[in-house]
Amino acid sequence: MTSASILLVEDEALIRMMVAEMVEELGHRVAAEAGTLEAAIATARDSAFDVALLDVNLGGLAVTPVARIVHERGLPFIFASGYGGGGIPEEFRERPVLQKPFMTDALKRQLDAILDR
Repeated sequence: MTSASILLVEDEALIRMMVAEMVEELGHRVAAEAGTLEAAIATARDSAFDVALLDVNLGGLAVTPVARIVHERGLPFIFASGYGGGGIPEEFRERPVLQKPFMTDALKRQLDAILDR
């Protein structure tokens, strides 16, 4: 398996740190992080990364604009949601979703599935 660079978008700093540790434990690296919608939009537009991991809800705002940018760049992404599939933007319902809280093995399965394509 190849090592991937990950864009990590999560509004809760503690969760973001935990997920960053999981990413590194799996042999990947966090290329960029964002905790607000505004920062996530800029980061998704301007950063180099292989895969994005997007929290569905950023301080009460939907991550949809960020998902659109990543999609337009032709890059894969995974949603992370504490709301199940119901919080996923309609246009991206077919995208993979990690149910929060998730463990390292669940993240590994999702990343492996995307990186094996």
